[in-house]
Amino acid sequence: MVFSFEHLSELQLDALREIGNIGAGNAATALARMVDHRVSMEVPLVKILPLKDVPEWLGGPEKEVLGVYLSMFGAMSGHILFVLDLDNAQKMMKILLGDMAPAKEQMLDMDDLASSAMAEIGNILSSSYLCALADFTGLNLNHSVPEIAVDMVGAIVDLVLIEISRRGDYALLIETEFVEEKYHIIGFFMLIPDSGSLEIMLKSIGVV
Repeated sequence: MVFSFEHLSELQLDALREIGNIGAGNAATALARMVDHRVSMEVPLVKILPLKDVPEWLGGPEKEVLGVYLSMFGAMSGHILFVLDLDNAQKMMKILLGDMAPAKEQMLDMDDLASSAMAEIGNILSSSYLCALADFTGLNLNHSVPEIAVDMVGAIVDLVLIEISRRGDYALLIETEFVEEKYHIIGFFMLIPDSGSLEIMLKSIGVV
């Protein structure tokens, strides 16, 4: 039997949602340490979403966003995509860079400092989710160096799907709201395990 998100039971979906909640909590803690003040988080939504529906869910294929992409490898393989719209990406940069953060209209042509800061944010947040997944499953997991892009959401998702579409059809999408002193930041974390890796993950958490 080939496991697919499309045919998961409620018990299996609940286990994946719990991983998402733990990962978001870890991400908020990591972000708070990075900026040295309190950051809390909420997870308004955890959803299993067909990949073809991802651009519409994120505001339409022409909406400009900042995306951070990593591939996952080790005991199982897959892909991670973290997406912020430009308003929320700018809020995140203001937390990190203060007055040095680029204006929204400058996001398409960020300087090296802003690009490095955003890549580090993507690295920390994605690592937090991956650590939660590793702790929950007991599997040894690693990830690639993050790649960032500012483009239309359709273009960013299509680039990822060129690789993913051969091996997976669904994503675990976690809407995460970070609440800092001045800003509320909403981002979308997506985990797309390869089809064989979904079975490994479900077996490791005892829901197969």
